[in-house]
Amino acid sequence: MRLFVALVPPPEVLRGLDAAVRPLTDTLADTGDALRWTADADRHLTLAFLGEVDPGTLPALGERLDRAAHRHPPMTLRLAGAGRFGDRVLWAGVAGDTDALRHLAGSVTAAARRCGIAVEEGRAFRAHVTLARGRGRGGARGPGLRPHVAALAGYESETWTADRIELVHSVAPTPGVPGARPRYETAGTWALGR
Repeated sequence: MRLFVALVPPPEVLRGLDAAVRPLTDTLADTGDALRWTADADRHLTLAFLGEVDPGTLPALGERLDRAAHRHPPMTLRLAGAGRFGDRVLWAGVAGDTDALRHLAGSVTAAARRCGIAVEEGRAFRAHVTLARGRGRGGARGPGLRPHVAALAGYESETWTADRIELVHSVAPTPGVPGARPRYETAGTWALGR
């Protein structure tokens, strides 16, 4: 199973983000940029990408994630601004209790490692919600993502309280189906705080 642990913004925050991003999707389509936009319902804030995990590990992982979640109180967050990873990924930034968020991500990663899951090391946690990805190996074509990052620079969502983490199963798209995307299924949810 391909898994990750995430915080999912509430529907009203995702709707607001979609309204801010929608004009960009039209602009990028006009410039010929080869971007694959994330669906509104699939947008999330990844705390830890676990990769392929043996299903037999799930009970122990669930116990560890429950303990990790209980050690961290709910936190106040909002989406703010945007950024990019080269011309391959366009993302919305996260503001608010970001120190608490970073500690939660560290606890989730440690929980997975204690279960024998080889979580990638050496990458600093950068809180973001992916908006679009470049297609193929070359990433986006045309003017790049800088203008779109600039267009979202002043964006701020309403504030929300993140009160739970989710273990998400990323189900691979059907091979050979044009436009097929991974499907996300929640495998477990744990409340933050006591």
